[in-house]
Amino acid sequence: MNPLPLDPIQAELAQAGSTSGLSPSLLELEKNRITSRKVLPPMEFLFSLFGELCFPRRELVAFTGRAKSGKTFVISILMTLCVAREILTFKRISGCLAETAESAETSPISPLTSDINPLRVLWYDTEQSDNSTQDILVNRIIPLFHRQMGPDEPFPEHMFDIFNVRNVDRANREAYFLEAIGHYRPDLVILDGIRDLVSDINDGSVAQDMMEKLMKTAQAFNCCIVCVLHQNKSGDSRDPRGWLGTELLNKAYDVFATEKILPQRIFKLEQLYTRKYDIEQCLYFTVDDEGLPCVTDAPPAPTYV
Repeated sequence: MNPLPLDPIQAELAQAGSTSGLSPSLLELEKNRITSRKVLPPMEFLFSLFGELCFPRRELVAFTGRAKSGKTFVISILMTLCVAREILTFKRISGCLAETAESAETSPISPLTSDINPLRVLWYDTEQSDNSTQDILVNRIIPLFHRQMGPDEPFPEHMFDIFNVRNVDRANREAYFLEAIGHYRPDLVILDGIRDLVSDINDGSVAQDMMEKLMKTAQAFNCCIVCVLHQNKSGDSRDPRGWLGTELLNKAYDVFATEKILPQRIFKLEQLYTRKYDIEQCLYFTVDDEGLPCVTDAPPAPTYV
């Protein structure tokens, strides 16, 4: 079979190499050309929900919801899932790249088995107090891990890098965050919340600059960055707040929203938008007497007389 013909610019580059008439800018642009034959790394997803792939590496994922709607609760489930295998209707389908690479020669690991290595987590908490962050680790993440993996299974705290930066100057939060990703090399990054890294959520230039930095970081370190941002305060819109929220919607691979349904005190997780894999079901869960989540049915729809 004859190969496909090169387009004019590719042909020029092939014939003339670095001495072609293209400017340095165009030569740099050529590195980003997409063709049907370009070899790209396959997309890798950390989790599945109801059997559908979600939370890809090298991408941003948005989490939104009203205040006290269960965002951090779902985030704690995801973090626990990184060292467990299955929680509620979530499953972990990817392993830590560093540990997988070290053991690949002696113990090949399929990305779809339950015997994969745990994922490394970076949780960057900008909103809660130190006590609240620690309380979630001690009284939610660790007990949930033991419920799933057994009471005698040691909790792998070395896979968690947890930082509370509420008292750090805003000017330093961004720099510390980006440096931490480069140093600790997490697989899953929780930025809770992204609003506290910028001075004004309605500044378009600031919002665009932040999204570009996060996208480059996710790609450079092959991680999934989950950005938590509150929903609009008024109206029926469920989109995240401000220009920052608009930019996040534009750039995120998946957008999830949480909701707390009263008076039943049921939490709802719903996928609002996705670039590829639609998750049509909503996850409903409640909290048991031990303060841990358990799946429940959707509450009955309200009736009107």
